[in-house]
Amino acid sequence: MPATASTVGSATAISLLNLRKAYGDHVVITDLSMEVQEGEFFTLLGPSGCGKTTLLRMIAGFNSIENGTVAFNGQVINDLTPAARNIGMVFQNYALFPQMTAAKNVAFGLENHKVPKPQIGPQVDAALDHVHMRELRDRLPGLMSGGQQQRVALARALAISPAVLLMDEPLSNLDAKLRVEMRTTIREIQREAGITTIYVTHDQEEAMSVSDRIAVMNDGIVQQVGTPPEIYHRPANLFVAGFIGKMNTLRRPLTRQDERLYVHLADQATFDVTKVLNDVAGDEVIVSARPEAVSVATQGVSAQIVDQTFLGPHNQVRARLGSGELVEFLEFSHGATHAWTPGQSVALSFDETRLNYFDPATGVSLMRDQP
Repeated sequence: MPATASTVGSATAISLLNLRKAYGDHVVITDLSMEVQEGEFFTLLGPSGCGKTTLLRMIAGFNSIENGTVAFNGQVINDLTPAARNIGMVFQNYALFPQMTAAKNVAFGLENHKVPKPQIGPQVDAALDHVHMRELRDRLPGLMSGGQQQRVALARALAISPAVLLMDEPLSNLDAKLRVEMRTTIREIQREAGITTIYVTHDQEEAMSVSDRIAVMNDGIVQQVGTPPEIYHRPANLFVAGFIGKMNTLRRPLTRQDERLYVHLADQATFDVTKVLNDVAGDEVIVSARPEAVSVATQGVSAQIVDQTFLGPHNQVRARLGSGELVEFLEFSHGATHAWTPGQSVALSFDETRLNYFDPATGVSLMRDQP
């Protein structure tokens, strides 16, 4: 059957086992194992230099592998060239040929895959239709917007009917509004094609909005793999908690009484965590609360307003506890905006059902319901 953007081959499962990558003495990837499911939109998320692009290039075959295996549907592909792995690749800089029209850029990949000439034209049109760019098939990249160039790059990647689609920071060169539009487009196209996709980004919001699952990486190590809600609401450790969204963290004593565990947050706020925590050896925990888990109440933890930032849908407000610690909370706008005065006294309530607890020594989650 001829390959077209709308007839992408059966979805591919990807298995990474004990992968290692080093440049001299500098180890970039350390004994990494991971499974990507068939048809999944799987994102590698982490700060710059954490190894996510290196890992993507190992899967693509552009980087060598010192140890471990990459397998597609159970077949180890370590020794295959990038062309033989049947992957579609979308790069950060689009990598379009400036002297070629959109149609010729898409045709280039098909020609490299030795698609018979009579089939190339229809498949180019089908690929451009898939990304809603057929009307610009004869336009040069230099006369296109960034979003249009990205669509052409995506069409070229999908036209060859790849087993796997790999995307390396594809939206980082676009302005904020266009990034939001394009991430929606990419997700829709991926779902329609049903192709297994690995997507690299350092943008937490972008990752949360497009992914079926996310692998959060740091220093070449996968910190947590989970769905966006799992990672956001139940981070595996303090690094994930701090990297995904904003987080208030407070170091607090853990006390035991009558075989029960209690965390004393402050006056008016002592929580029974007996059923919430795993076995805890120490006498302290790190309490973490997302800003939306903190609110102003008639009574609660005493604090003084430091400042506020109006962000349209909500106010971002910072307050200082009596201990000197800063706590951020959100107030959602419903018409008039509340005007806080620096130094104003407030009482803060913490939603104990939305708190997380971590080991101060290891940073690892102590939650019983950790995925």
